[in-house]
Amino acid sequence: MSDSLAELYERYESVIGLEVHTHLRTTSKLFSPAPVRYGDPPNHDVHPIDLGMPGVLPVLNERVVDLAIRLGLATNSTVNSHSVFARKNYFYPDLPKGYQISQYEEPVVSDGFIDIDVEACRGGDPYRKRIGITRAHLEEDAGKSVHDSAVAGSGDSHLDYNRAGVPLLEIVSEPDLRTPEEAGAYLRALREILRYIEVSEADMEKGQFRCDANVSIRPRGQEKFGTRTELKNLNSFRFVEEAIAAEIERQAELIEEGGDVVQATMGYDPATGRTRVLRLKEDANDYRYFPDPDLIPLAIEQGRIDAVRSTLPELPEAKRARFESDYELSTYDAAQLAGSRDVAAFFDAAVASSDAAGAKAKAIANWVLRDLVQSLKERETELAGVKITPESLANLVLLVESGRLTAKSAREMFGDLVDDGSDPEALMAERGLEAVSDAGELESVVDQVIADNSDTAEKIRGGDDRPLNALMGQVMKQTKGKANPGQVRELLSRKLRSS
Repeated sequence: MSDSLAELYERYESVIGLEVHTHLRTTSKLFSPAPVRYGDPPNHDVHPIDLGMPGVLPVLNERVVDLAIRLGLATNSTVNSHSVFARKNYFYPDLPKGYQISQYEEPVVSDGFIDIDVEACRGGDPYRKRIGITRAHLEEDAGKSVHDSAVAGSGDSHLDYNRAGVPLLEIVSEPDLRTPEEAGAYLRALREILRYIEVSEADMEKGQFRCDANVSIRPRGQEKFGTRTELKNLNSFRFVEEAIAAEIERQAELIEEGGDVVQATMGYDPATGRTRVLRLKEDANDYRYFPDPDLIPLAIEQGRIDAVRSTLPELPEAKRARFESDYELSTYDAAQLAGSRDVAAFFDAAVASSDAAGAKAKAIANWVLRDLVQSLKERETELAGVKITPESLANLVLLVESGRLTAKSAREMFGDLVDDGSDPEALMAERGLEAVSDAGELESVVDQVIADNSDTAEKIRGGDDRPLNALMGQVMKQTKGKANPGQVRELLSRKLRSS
């Protein structure tokens, strides 16, 4: 950050609120039986209801109600017993009806919060912060306009209505965020929750998780908000943070030069790192909201809410706390494990495995976070795409912890466990990798290595410990890597310092 920009951050405080649009995990659309699929050719997943054809009526997809309830419960929100669908009127080619069915004054979910962990930035320490959620409302997605001349041919715009009518939840935060880093942390936490409770796959590349950011600045110490602008359709965490930072800088520089911030819709250009005005921003009254006459109000009974609550999994926050308290893991390791529901479940199962009696949870956590996660990255797959089981990992860790297998040999075997589901003990025996554990045999090898490297041994006896690793390497070579390195070091140190 330049000195001038750092000074702007000192003088001004940013106020940020995020609107997240996330596709719900359904097989059909919000008000029609048209399928929800990704990657189909344009206009293959459409229905007369989504296109607003004469004589058709919307029918609410019941599953979206349960998904909205799940989101409300997972974000400490109120699930409202009464909500209303409204028509949001605007005219754009990808909106065939000329209006979007949404919710306005009476949303299905309101008044919630989530807690976020913000990493150290700008010289500060990591901290935790609570971010309010104003509302989450149901609405249908619009279609997609294709303006790329390479796709459209002569430069004309083409329209793809596959996305029209796909069910969305729009999740609106309170303006509690103050930095781009907080915005990024909030989005990551929200996406983690959505995936945990299986409300949405929240795949940003597929457009299932999109963000608009409302940004304003005010002199530090001032309570009144400044004029906000809205950054539209940000589709990666990095771009969200970059765009917000660029808009804060633009607004601050504008005010410093004596100008005024105008309420507008902004775009962000990653190539230049700058924001630009796309159009003057509409207010809610420009959309002429009114209750949709084709849809009755949505009534949700307490019994339905309770039934959904009973199906919720352990949420990331609770899982992290349990990993720390039950398994004595560090806050970092617990957060890394809890970051993926599948990885966390694998870890839990490995620790709980009957074959894992005596294996330390910390050791299993290390193998999961280091070796298993790395293997998944290398294979570009998820846990469902590999054959290793929690029990086999637990058994592998037991072999290492008991000294029957060195960590080096275990890592050499690990790929076979991942790809073939091999049994670690059988594989160890098949390859002759069981560690040299006989004290007499190992001591004999150590004595021979010391005798063969008398000059190096004398340096160590003289107080220079640096050559010790070289002797260790010789012992490991003689035992073909089957000796326990800790045991080798202890034997060498004892013999050389006592002689």
